[in-house]
Amino acid sequence: MQTLILADNQTITRYGMKAIASELLPICKNVEVSDWRHLAETLKAFPEACVVLDYTLFDCTAEQLLVLHERFPKANFILFSDQLGTAFVQRMLWAGPMFHVLMKDAAWEEIKQCWENVCSGRQFVCRKALDLLDGDGKKEADRILPLTQTEKEVLRAMALGKSTKEIAAERFLSAYTVATHRKNIFRKLQVNNAHEAIRYALRAGIVNPVEYCI
Repeated sequence: MQTLILADNQTITRYGMKAIASELLPICKNVEVSDWRHLAETLKAFPEACVVLDYTLFDCTAEQLLVLHERFPKANFILFSDQLGTAFVQRMLWAGPMFHVLMKDAAWEEIKQCWENVCSGRQFVCRKALDLLDGDGKKEADRILPLTQTEKEVLRAMALGKSTKEIAAERFLSAYTVATHRKNIFRKLQVNNAHEAIRYALRAGIVNPVEYCI
């Protein structure tokens, strides 16, 4: 049974999303949350839920959303808002395919497609959100290939200042294997060195800026 967590402070939006979910997801449990802490506690009980969240109205930050994504990697997040900034949309999309963007003025077909994508494990970004991305931002989002979970962990370790040998020892891998992961990370991100890769890790929320080892 799909669990739908409604993180939206507008009553009409919550009722509307419940009605839509009842039509598209016949077997669905609806849970309403009031703030970020309540959302985190609810995700503990339903770690594979789909969260419908109005980022512009709900009491949370982008960093908190990324922390939740790291803690509950199987949860989907539908960012459902009247308007979203370009930088925020880019950052969420860089974080991984579990983030979806749907504007509140979306047509029925887009809403339906969003739910279909979520249920089938595919990321959804509505047309209006895509239009938010400027030429350079869209090109960058398009050209970056998704990193595997292992590659993200290696990149995070790099950002924390760990050497190839240290990463290999921690992960019980050979230094050659870690070096191969590094090469794959650079290739996917189309960067030339660790510094550029770490900049991506900071933007994408793979590593917390407070932890970053300069």
